[in-house]
Amino acid sequence: MIEEIGIRGLGVIGEATLPLSPGFTALTGETGAGKTMVVTAVGLLLGERSDPGVIRAGADRASVEARWLVDEQGPVADRVREAGGDVDPLGDGRAELLISRTIVGEGRSRASVGGRSAPASLLAELAEHLVVVHGQSDQIRLRSAAAQREALDRFAGAELAETMAKYQTAFRRWTAGRDELNRLIADRDQRSSEADELRDQLAEIEVVAPQPGEDAELQQRADRLSNAEELRLAASEAHELLSSESLDDARDVITLLAQARRALERAAELDPELAALAEQVDAVSYQAVDAATGLAGYAAGFDLDSARELESIQQRISELGLLTRKFGPTLDDVLAFLDAGSGRLLELDTDGERIAALERDVVADELIVTELADELSAIRSSAGARLSTEVSAELSALAMPDAELLVDVRGREDFTASGRDAVQLLLQPHPGGEPRPLGRGASGGELSRIMLAIEVVLASGGSVPTFVFDEVDAGVGGAAAIEIGRRLARLAETAQVIVVTHLAQVAAFAGNHLRVEKDRSGEVTESSVRRLLGDERVAEMARLLSGLPDSETGLAHARELLDVAGTGAGSPAR
Repeated sequence: MIEEIGIRGLGVIGEATLPLSPGFTALTGETGAGKTMVVTAVGLLLGERSDPGVIRAGADRASVEARWLVDEQGPVADRVREAGGDVDPLGDGRAELLISRTIVGEGRSRASVGGRSAPASLLAELAEHLVVVHGQSDQIRLRSAAAQREALDRFAGAELAETMAKYQTAFRRWTAGRDELNRLIADRDQRSSEADELRDQLAEIEVVAPQPGEDAELQQRADRLSNAEELRLAASEAHELLSSESLDDARDVITLLAQARRALERAAELDPELAALAEQVDAVSYQAVDAATGLAGYAAGFDLDSARELESIQQRISELGLLTRKFGPTLDDVLAFLDAGSGRLLELDTDGERIAALERDVVADELIVTELADELSAIRSSAGARLSTEVSAELSALAMPDAELLVDVRGREDFTASGRDAVQLLLQPHPGGEPRPLGRGASGGELSRIMLAIEVVLASGGSVPTFVFDEVDAGVGGAAAIEIGRRLARLAETAQVIVVTHLAQVAAFAGNHLRVEKDRSGEVTESSVRRLLGDERVAEMARLLSGLPDSETGLAHARELLDVAGTGAGSPAR
């Protein structure tokens, strides 16, 4: 709901504030006072294209600002936060949102949403949830086939919503299965070739049967065997120095250590400290013996078969190298390819079974989708007949007695997420006349009345909180105008309604009456907006009725009209 609109430098309006309220607000004023500028202001706030021609003469810019009440956790507040703006929580589940738009002389504009600069496209996006404008131009809420189908679906109510939920579940399952089936069939030859190639690759790896870390271990063994003679000579020489049987003077390390130990033991009785050193020498002697034994075994390990073993290892390294070049670059990558390829091959080899299962599922799901789509069509056709009857009755009361709204529900070949119905709202201007799409063959005032009739019938849906009608009463008067007022008041029971009107019969039903006033005291005409209560409202009603705001007859008629409407001169807003 809009709480307040502030306008500065727009058309003939120098500066004005529109105090709005829930329910029905009527906006009246003399011709040329700038009533339509209010509709223009709302349009700018909703992202319509800016026009430098609307800037007031002598001003360098025009600006519009509005305060909206929105659901604190609703789609509007969520989208504003997503865009970087903010809303001001009021503590009752609602929040206040500020939106502004400024136009400068070159036609450029700046917009702000929730305190943050925003493109006009964001305003247009939010507009879908905030306001519906029905003006004298082609601003039609139900301008698209999709919007007309959605309106009919809302009117159809819970029965259609329940069937639609079942249909959409089945439709998503059916289309997903159909798409997968088509993909598998289209790619069958390619997937068969992939399976054959993958099978050959896996067989090549499995023949070699590589093991994790095998390449590093083999390389280490190959390096050892390639230097076998040098390693054997080093080990033999070290063994001779530790424990030699060929040295004539027996001066190897083990012999020398034994001699040192015996020398220390002979003198150990003279000094306990020397005994401890003798024990250390003895321990070193044992270690030397162990080392000599190990060296002897190491040297003996290089036998005549080492060359044949080296050849076998190098052959194995070559086989592993071939695999890493094709599937690597490392052996771990080869093993990972083997694991992933096995899973992929299993998937490819079961394509035939998967295709057969999908074919069965797709056929079964298509039958379900068809059945539910037929149910949707039947519900829509029934709801369309009711909508046609109710809206046509409203049109009769709105000075269009011969007009009839027709709801054309026509089946299509293809299925969509909403069924397979093409829904179109048609207007038959008189019996025997050719039904035509909304917006064609109707004047601006007639079109506004048609949309009012539709909105009144659809009002229980409550999909949009605010409606703006620009001269919905054009071309009518008398009893028909009173009926327009009554229907606007009925619509205002479930939504905020703002109406620009020149008829007292319409304004009488408003709970909030604003007047756009012209001031010609300066060189340039300037308009402002004022809320009317009491005698001021009665005088304005008399002016609208007779053009004579001070006529006793006109004032009496105005009071009578307010009493008929049930609002009274000073009644609070509905």
